[in-house]
Amino acid sequence: MDTETAYNLALDYLYSFIDYSLKKATDWSQAQFKLERMEALLARLGNPHRKYPILHVAGTKGKGSTSALMASALTAAGYRTGLYTSPHLQDYAERIQLNGVPIPHGRLPELVETVKPHVAQIPELTTFEITTALAFLYFAEEGADAAVIEVGLGGRLDATNVVMPCVSVITSISYDHTFVLGDTLALIAAEKGGIIKPGVPVVSSPQKEEPLAVLEQLARERGCPFTLVGRDVLFTPGEHSLEGQSFSLLDRRSAEQKPVILRIPLLGAHQIENAATAFAALQASGLPISEEAIRAGFAAVNWPCRFEIARREPPLIFDSAHNQDSFLRLRQTLDDYFPNRPAILLMGASRDKHFAAMLAEIAPRLRYVIATRSTHPRALEPEVIVETATRLGVRAEAVMPVSAALDRALQLSDESGDLILVAGSMFSTAEVKTAWQNLADKNSNR
Repeated sequence: MDTETAYNLALDYLYSFIDYSLKKATDWSQAQFKLERMEALLARLGNPHRKYPILHVAGTKGKGSTSALMASALTAAGYRTGLYTSPHLQDYAERIQLNGVPIPHGRLPELVETVKPHVAQIPELTTFEITTALAFLYFAEEGADAAVIEVGLGGRLDATNVVMPCVSVITSISYDHTFVLGDTLALIAAEKGGIIKPGVPVVSSPQKEEPLAVLEQLARERGCPFTLVGRDVLFTPGEHSLEGQSFSLLDRRSAEQKPVILRIPLLGAHQIENAATAFAALQASGLPISEEAIRAGFAAVNWPCRFEIARREPPLIFDSAHNQDSFLRLRQTLDDYFPNRPAILLMGASRDKHFAAMLAEIAPRLRYVIATRSTHPRALEPEVIVETATRLGVRAEAVMPVSAALDRALQLSDESGDLILVAGSMFSTAEVKTAWQNLADKNSNR
C-alpha cells in the first residue's frame, strides 16, 4: 500500500470515532468529557506522556501562537521538541510536530496500527482523545526532550489534562464555547484553570479582572507560584513593519532588572503579549534555556494564518480570528499596519459563533463582505452573514464554493486596490488558503 493511501485510511479510522469538532455546540455536554478514558488508554500504551517534560497551554485566544513560540525557542536551544496543537489548517499531520516538522504521512498509520487494539478495549473514545494519545506516543518513540501541549477545549476535562507539566500556561480568556464552558468569564476561567496542578508554576497572559481573580485563587489553593504578564513581567512594543516587530521585556522579579530585546515575525500587538507569555513560561518551566536561544527561536517561529500577508499589493491577509475578542484585535492590527486601507472581508463562520458581534467589531474598516461556506459540518449559511453585514451598513454578497469566493474577492481587490482580509473561521480560512495556493500553482505552470 502506498504512503498516501495508508495515511488516508488512518484518517478514516480516526474520524470513525466521535469528533466533537464536527458537531454543533448544543450537542456537546460536559458529561461526555471524561479523563478516565484517556488515562486508561495511555496506561495501556505505557504512559508515554510521562517520559518527557511538558509545557501545558490553555486559554481562549493566543494559545496556539504562544505554544508555537515556546516550541520554536526550545528547538533553537537544542531540545528535541514536540508540539501538539489543534485544529489543523490544511493537513491533519500539522497537529503533531517534532522540531517544527509535521508527523510524516508514513508514520501516522504505523502509530494508528499500534493503538488500534488498545482503543478497541476502551468504549466511547473520541477522535481527539485518540489523536492526543498518538501525539504523546510519537513524541516518546522519537525521543523528545520536551513537548508543548495545547489544550483542545477548556482545560479541566480536556483530553490533554492527564499531564503533570513543568509549567501551566493560560493565555487571554474571553467568551467562546459558552455552551460547554459557561456563560461568564469566571466560569470559563475555572474550566481553563483546571490545568493548574498542585505546586506547578502558573504563567498567565494579561487578563480581565473577573478571570484573573479565579486563576489567582486556584493558584493559591494549589500552592502554585503565579506569574502575571503585564504585572510581574512587563513588555514594551518597539518598532514594527510588515516583516515583524520588536519589543522589550522586563522581569520585575529578577534581581538584575535588565530589559531583554526580542523580535518576532508575527504581526499585531497581541502577538507581543503572546511572546511575553511564552518567554515568562519558558523561564518558569525550569528547563535550562538561554536568552540567546529564546531570541533565535522567537525570530524563527512559523505560525500560519495569523495576520499572514500572502500578497503585498493589493494585500491579501489570512487570519484565524473566530470570536469577538479576536476580531477586535484583528481590527486593531489592521489600524496599525494599514490605517487608511479599506478592506474586503472574505468570511466564513461556524454556526455556534457570535458572528454578528464579530462583524460589528470589524465593520468600520470594511467596504465589502463576501460570505462563503466551508465544507465543515458546522459552517454557517453565507446568506445569514450577508443579512447581518447589510444590517450593519456594509454591502455584501454570498459566493460559493470557497474557490469562487476567492476569485470574486481578487476581482474586486484588483479593481479597487482594497485589501482582502480572510477571517471568521479557521476552517474557511484554511480552505481559502488552499484555493490561493492552487491558483498560484496554476499560474506558475502556465
